[in-house]
Amino acid sequence: MPDPATFGPRRDEGFDEAIRQLDEYFAGQRRQFGLSLAPRGDKFQHSVWNLVQQVPYGHTTTYGDLAGRLGGDVTAQQVGAAMGRNPLCIFIPCHRVLGSTGKLTGYAGGVGRKRHLLDLEQSVVHRDHAPL
Repeated sequence: MPDPATFGPRRDEGFDEAIRQLDEYFAGQRRQFGLSLAPRGDKFQHSVWNLVQQVPYGHTTTYGDLAGRLGGDVTAQQVGAAMGRNPLCIFIPCHRVLGSTGKLTGYAGGVGRKRHLLDLEQSVVHRDHAPL
């Protein structure tokens, strides 16, 4: 087994940038992430994740809407299953996807966190559009 001390200094530049961008997001200073993402998933999951990244900051959509935009015989349940496999929550903003009635449904971090992220984005949008 190699000695970890011989691996050299740890380099976390990619993580440092992700942390910086997350800090800006939570401070209401960032609406889009500028990171190269390479999540593991199948072709369908990638198509869903790419589509959800197009949902604007402060807006929501539904699983059914995304299914319709993907076309074919794609169902809301299939979209939900792909969202459930999202390994990069927040960066791939699955919190912006709601049930057909607008109800908050499953989120890897819990529905409470999903609500918090949506509230954060709404407060920033309202702040930025408030009259001076």
